[in-house]
Amino acid sequence: MANMRNQVRLIGHLGKDPEVRETTTGKKLARFSVATNETYINDKGERVSETQWHNIICWGKTASLAEKVLSKGSEVALEGKISTKQYTDKEGNRKTTTEIVASDFVTLGGKKSAAA
Repeated sequence: MANMRNQVRLIGHLGKDPEVRETTTGKKLARFSVATNETYINDKGERVSETQWHNIICWGKTASLAEKVLSKGSEVALEGKISTKQYTDKEGNRKTTTEIVASDFVTLGGKKSAAA
């Protein structure tokens, strides 16, 4: 159970192609966003669909694989942990960002259609 303390699993579609770069130390880094959709029936009996966007980051071999096989619209199941960071922007405002550090992923069913 100790490994379950900070674990997240998501299934969704990529909003854009992964942005891949190497750090100054030579480690590969990939960033992309994943949309997850949730549908429910509200009190009025209406079907409501909500989309949430998640910022994803991959390192090393996982980043290399993301660069090769993922693209905008790809459906992906991923596993990782939540990472929250605080920083100060150019105007001196304190900001907080949350992202999922993916340790593993698998592609599913291809790309989302434009009509979906």
